[in-house]
Amino acid sequence: ERYAADLIAQPGGAIGYLLKDRVTDVAEFLESIERIREGATVLDPEVVAQLLTRRSRDEQVSRLTERERSVLALIAEGKSNGAISRILFVSEGAVEKHITSIFSKLGLEQDATGNRRVLAVLAHIDATAPQAPVGPTSHQNGMNR
Repeated sequence: ERYAADLIAQPGGAIGYLLKDRVTDVAEFLESIERIREGATVLDPEVVAQLLTRRSRDEQVSRLTERERSVLALIAEGKSNGAISRILFVSEGAVEKHITSIFSKLGLEQDATGNRRVLAVLAHIDATAPQAPVGPTSHQNGMNR
């Protein structure tokens, strides 16, 4: 989704991003190429779904307070609640409240898997990861302009 987002953000006309493993109909593929040539934008539905999912995650992470982001960053470093409380000079109870708020804002409900910490860290990593550069070698799974 990063490649597609970068591609869409570039100024210019027609764009196309199709996933090679999902192109199964030659006639449909050629039709897509023709539409792009005529100035249309053609995106694989899977790419669109990933873009929408990423946007939702980014919006959720942006709702975190600065303190919650600090707590989440320390969780991502593998720190325990006790270690986080010592680093931030707050009680463990305060850390637990921040973590509960983080889970709530990220839409991570309690379930049988107990993976909310991991899922929160993945959201943090995804939101803070530098964007991949757009270039001919970075679009190996899709089509460029």
